[in-house]
Amino acid sequence: MKIQPVEYVWMDGKFIKWNEAKIHIMTHALHYGTGVFEGIRAYPANGNLYVFRLKDHIKRLINSAKIYMMEINYTIEELTEVVLELLRINKLKELCYIRPIVFRGLGEFGLNPFGSPIQIAICAFPVGAYLEKGGVSVCTSSWRRIPDTSLPSTAKACGSYLNSVLAKIEAVQNGYDEAIFIDGNGYLSEGAGENIFLIRKGTVYTPPISSSILEGITRDSVIKIISDLGYPFFERPILRSELYICDEAFFTGTAAEITPILKVDNRIVGDGKPGKITNEIKDFFSEIVSCKKPSYQHWLTKVY
Repeated sequence: MKIQPVEYVWMDGKFIKWNEAKIHIMTHALHYGTGVFEGIRAYPANGNLYVFRLKDHIKRLINSAKIYMMEINYTIEELTEVVLELLRINKLKELCYIRPIVFRGLGEFGLNPFGSPIQIAICAFPVGAYLEKGGVSVCTSSWRRIPDTSLPSTAKACGSYLNSVLAKIEAVQNGYDEAIFIDGNGYLSEGAGENIFLIRKGTVYTPPISSSILEGITRDSVIKIISDLGYPFFERPILRSELYICDEAFFTGTAAEITPILKVDNRIVGDGKPGKITNEIKDFFSEIVSCKKPSYQHWLTKVY
């Protein structure tokens, strides 16, 4: 996903020029990963721009910061308005990615974070697809998902993503698009940066929170869509072997949206094409973000 520079970012309470958004080389988060972040999308529709589940993302950002003892001196409403104003002053009207980040800045050196100030910044820029929308080839990673007992999976923390970077490197170097983690108990966890769903005999399955997964907002959205479509659904531990014999599989995430999985560890999923139920869910989601589902309009925050 390429970064397209815009004119302004928001940092520590001020809108500043893109090229002025800088931190010191001794920033605590740069050395120790002491930061939390969010990924949010804004979609063009009806001549306007709409941010998808904005307040839910801001709430998760605040919760992530709370876990790592980083107090954010802004309310959900205040940060919501900052995001909207950032989009407006950059005159963004196309598909956008929004990245808020809270981190420990320049202060004391060492593992004790409390001597380093808490900083917050938000960027927003035009973006394309993260994964190939037609479908991806994935591998189960030799790296295991870090358990929640070691690093909280409910927090979207900067340092936690080194686990994902290792899995992504392994996948790309072996010719795959993405990796899937197995948890410490041998069950499916999630993708390197996505949640995962499987479909067998018309029933949809996804790993539970206890499999050390991020509580994905797109994941939550898809669970509600599945209910509306009337398909049986279960959250339960999933064996690796079930992934090999499922009829359909797909990733969910802010960046990935709904991405079909066509091949796993060189085994074709279903008939090797995006499946019927996957496509139904994907189309339903597209209609939501295009303002074509009035009952889901509360998930969309209008920018202009």
